[in-house]
Amino acid sequence: MATTTSITTTYAGQFAGKYISAALLSAATIENGGIEVKPNVKYKEVIKKLATDAIVKDATCDFTATSTVTLTERILQPEEFQVNLQLCKKDFHSDWEAVQMGYSAFDSLPPSFADFLLAHVAAKVAEKTEQNIWKGVTANAGEFNGIATLVALDAALPTAQEVTGTTVTASNVVAELGKIVDAVPAALYGKEDLYIYVSQNIARAYVRALGGFGASGLGANGTNNMGTQWWNNGSLSFDGVKIFVANGLAANTAIATTKSNLFFGTGLLNDLNEVKLIDMADIDGSQNVRVVVRFTAGVQYGAIEDIVTYGITNSAN
Repeated sequence: MATTTSITTTYAGQFAGKYISAALLSAATIENGGIEVKPNVKYKEVIKKLATDAIVKDATCDFTATSTVTLTERILQPEEFQVNLQLCKKDFHSDWEAVQMGYSAFDSLPPSFADFLLAHVAAKVAEKTEQNIWKGVTANAGEFNGIATLVALDAALPTAQEVTGTTVTASNVVAELGKIVDAVPAALYGKEDLYIYVSQNIARAYVRALGGFGASGLGANGTNNMGTQWWNNGSLSFDGVKIFVANGLAANTAIATTKSNLFFGTGLLNDLNEVKLIDMADIDGSQNVRVVVRFTAGVQYGAIEDIVTYGITNSAN
């Protein structure tokens, strides 16, 4: 089935030469370093996990083998995805940029539109990838199982590290973030790459709370007595733990773990940035132009014991 092309235009005055798109999410988790990226995964990659019990014992004169060493693994298996669009150049003959297509019957898409289309497709792929990293469900077309989905199916997640969520507002966000930090295991607290990955609405509530006019002793004027003018898209932290705004997380959910415990796998990183525009005129003689993207992507975590969830129901325990 061909891609449906709908062009709405009124020829009244000179075209400004610029297309404007709605703001799109970028794959912020990848771009901002919130996850370990593993490229060159053709099919599967094994993530090894080493565990020991109490290895320090009282000294004796002899060598006495003690303790246990347990080696387990998790599998990072990226899935294959594609974007296929087909546009007919004839549909653009009556558009404002028809002259840019050339006067020959063997014309091409207007260059500025082609550039915009390629950038738009790449941005849409980035947006979908960001959403999939956290809340994707492989049963849905165009999705792989995200971190929240995988964690919710793992019966080994300690129940003490499953924090019940609620609708987060500026009035309760400090208390709710406190519950997450309180549930972080002692061995994890203080790690350099420990983050609380929060949804956008939790981050917004926290920024507003720190601006004042909230509970929890924040005061009327907020951080540095600047009120709601205090924040300028800088970094956030809570009780010494860095906060990472994960655009792909569902509202009112959060995950606390170390960056080194989360993995994103793909084949070639360039695949995620490459959008091919193929003019079919020299191939099949048609007036069609195809837009093609192909890539692989998937996520996995290492140790479930090093994860705290907020607002995510674990169906396995």
